[in-house]
Amino acid sequence: MSDLTHIGQTGEANMVDVADKAETSRSATAEGYVRMLPETLALIRKGDAKKGDVIGTARLAGIMAAKKTSDLIPLCHPLMLGKVAVEITEDEALPGLRITATAKVTGKTGVEMEALTAASVACLTIYDMAKAVDRGMEIGGIRLLEKIGGKSGHYRAET
Repeated sequence: MSDLTHIGQTGEANMVDVADKAETSRSATAEGYVRMLPETLALIRKGDAKKGDVIGTARLAGIMAAKKTSDLIPLCHPLMLGKVAVEITEDEALPGLRITATAKVTGKTGVEMEALTAASVACLTIYDMAKAVDRGMEIGGIRLLEKIGGKSGHYRAET
């Protein structure tokens, strides 16, 4: 258990002490997808969903979620994010929508959780806005694609 940074010697959860760490430039990118019926994707593409602009709303929800990550994840440090971007693209092969979220900060700890939270909440928002026509949608593939900066260096997921 000593390799887990949030677990104390007796197994208790702790927030990592970053007070003495230097501030560095850091970024992280995460992804996810929402698989849906082709008819649902067509409805979203045309902008005919009853709740409104699914893609635009999901993008904003992802950005807002990244800013609230420390309120949602108990041991996550609050960060002064420099940038959050959420891209949503159609994927006919799914069929559905692919979400990519990137978060950037100059700080003492990484932004992986912010990117993952942004991608997750964007996916959940798509589901919420289209569930009236397709309750069988599937959310999946939430993962970290890349992390740059910090003590542990560069990480890129295998494709």
